Amino acid sequence: MRLVSGVGLHKAKPLKNAEVVLGEDWNDPSQAGAKGKRARGRNRGEFISLNRSPLARKIITFNLLALVILVAGVLYLNPSRDSLVSQRQRAIVVEAELVANVFEALMSSSEKVRLAADGGINDILQNLDLPLGVDVFVYDAEKSLVGETRGLVRSSQNLVPGLEDENHSTLITDFLNAVWESVSGLLAPSARDRPDLDIEEMARSLVADALAGDTQIKTGRDENGETVFSVATAIVVNGKQLGVIAITSAAGEIDQLVRRERELVFQMFVIAILVSIGLSLVLASTIANPLSDLAAAAELGRKKNKDSNKSGSARISIPDLTGRPDEIGRLSVALRGMVAALYDRIDANEQFAADVAHELKNPLASLRSAASTLRIVKKEEQRSTLLDVVEHDVRRLDRLISDISNASRLDSELVKEEQLSFDLLKTIGNINDYLAQEAKAKGVDFISDLPSQPIIITGLEQRLAQVFVNLITNAISFCEEGDAIRIWARRRENRVLVVVEDTGSGIPEQALHKIFNRFYSERPEGHFGNNSGLGLAISKQIIEAHDGVIWAENIRPTDADITSEPLGARFVVGLPI
Repeated sequence: MRLVSGVGLHKAKPLKNAEVVLGEDWNDPSQAGAKGKRARGRNRGEFISLNRSPLARKIITFNLLALVILVAGVLYLNPSRDSLVSQRQRAIVVEAELVANVFEALMSSSEKVRLAADGGINDILQNLDLPLGVDVFVYDAEKSLVGETRGLVRSSQNLVPGLEDENHSTLITDFLNAVWESVSGLLAPSARDRPDLDIEEMARSLVADALAGDTQIKTGRDENGETVFSVATAIVVNGKQLGVIAITSAAGEIDQLVRRERELVFQMFVIAILVSIGLSLVLASTIANPLSDLAAAAELGRKKNKDSNKSGSARISIPDLTGRPDEIGRLSVALRGMVAALYDRIDANEQFAADVAHELKNPLASLRSAASTLRIVKKEEQRSTLLDVVEHDVRRLDRLISDISNASRLDSELVKEEQLSFDLLKTIGNINDYLAQEAKAKGVDFISDLPSQPIIITGLEQRLAQVFVNLITNAISFCEEGDAIRIWARRRENRVLVVVEDTGSGIPEQALHKIFNRFYSERPEGHFGNNSGLGLAISKQIIEAHDGVIWAENIRPTDADITSEPLGARFVVGLPI
C-alpha cells in the first residue's frame, strides 16, 4: 500500500521505441543493452518525419518566420539605399563643381569663351569625359540654356580594372527580387500615376537658387520609378556669377546598386534559410522524437489498459532518456518513476489482497470448525466454549476488516488531506494524559519527558497522533505489572526525535526487521487474535509520508554484548521540522 517516492533509474538501458525496461525486464542486462544499441542505431538513422510531427513543423515554421520578418524589415527599412543615395549625392555634387571649375578656368584664361550658344560651349562639353547617362546643362546669368550634352556623341569609356560590374544574381535571387518588387509595388504608386519627368525642367528648377550662390540638389523619379539626381552650381569668375552648371545622373543608377545589394541580402537569406531548416530539423529531432517516444509509450499503456483481457500482455515501458541534461531527461525520469511507483503500487495491492485473504482464512476456518462441532456436541459447557470461540473469531474478523479498511484508505487520505503546522509536543502530551490512565490501571509506570519549549512541525496531526497511540498502546500491551514506559522527545537541528521505551520483554532478534510488515505480529501468550498486525505497518506508512523515519531496537545493558538479554524495546520516530 505504500506509494514509492523514488526509484533508481540511472542504470536503466534504452530499448525499443517506447519499450524501455522497467520491472522484471531488468533481469537480463545484456539483452537490454543489445536492444538499447539497436534502438540508438535506429534513432540515428531516422532523422525526423515532418508529416507525423506537428512539433517539428512548428519549430521550423517559427524559426523561418522570424528569419523572414528580419529580412523583410531590413529590406523595408533599407539602410543600404539611404547610404548609397547619400554617397551618390555627394559624388554628383563633386562632379558638378568640377565641371564648373573647368568653365571657370577656361573663362578666366581666355576671353573667347563666353556663356552663349555660339561661344563654343558644346565643344567644351564634347571634350568632358562624363559617365554614360549623365547629362550636363549650362545656363547663362539670364537662366537661358546655352549648352547641353544630350544629343552629343560620347567618347567610349574604358573601365578601370577591378571596378567592372559583377552580376551576382541567380535564378533564386531573381525570383525573390521579383516577388519583393511585386509586393513593394502594391504600396508604391503605379506607373500611370507618375508624371513624365523632364530632365531639363528638373535641372532648370534649380538654376535660380544656384545663381544666388548655393549649390542645389534635387531627387526625382521618372515614369519607370527610377531615381534621378540633379545638381546645380554657379560658375563664378572674379566674384561674378556668370552662369550655372546643372548635372543630372543616369536614371536608375542607384536602383541598380540597391538591387545588387538586395541580391546579396537574398543570397544570405537563402543560405540562412537552409542553415535554419537544417538546425531546426536537428533541434526538432532532439525534441520531437523523444517526446514522440514518450507519447507512444503512454498511448501503448492506455491501449494495454483497454485490452487488459488479453493474456500475456507485458508491462508498459518508458524510454530511458535520463542521460539528457534537459527538461526531456527530467520528464523521462519523472515518467519512469511514476510508472515504477504505479507498478509497485499494483504489486503492493496484489500482495495486500493475498495477505488479507490469508489472514481472513484463519478465523473463518476456526469459525467453520466451531460451527461444525456445535452440531454434534451434547454438553452445555462444550457448547459454551465453542460459542466463546465463535465470538472471539467474529471480533477478530471485525478488527481485521476495520484495520484493512483503514489501511486501504490511508494512501488516498495522506494525499488528499492538507498538512498544517501544529505543536507536536502538545499533541503527544494529550496522548500521554489519556494513555497514562490505561498504563496505571495495569500497574505500569508511565514517564513523560518532553521539553518545555514547543516544537512546531507541518503534517497531518491526526495521523501522527495515530502513530504515537499505536506505539504507546503496543508498549503497554508488552508490559506487565511493575514495568515502566518512558516517552521523551528531543530536537536535533532540523529534525525532532520522539522515542517510546518500555521495560517489557523486548523484541526477538529475528523479528526486528519484520515487525513493520503487514499482518506480522509477535505477541505474548494470551494475546493471540487481539491484534491484526497492521498497526506498525500503518505507522511506518504515515511516518514515511511525512518524510520521516521510524525504527525499532532492543534496550541492552551494554552495547558490547549484543547477545545479552534485552531490558526492553525502543521505538524511535524522526520527523523533519
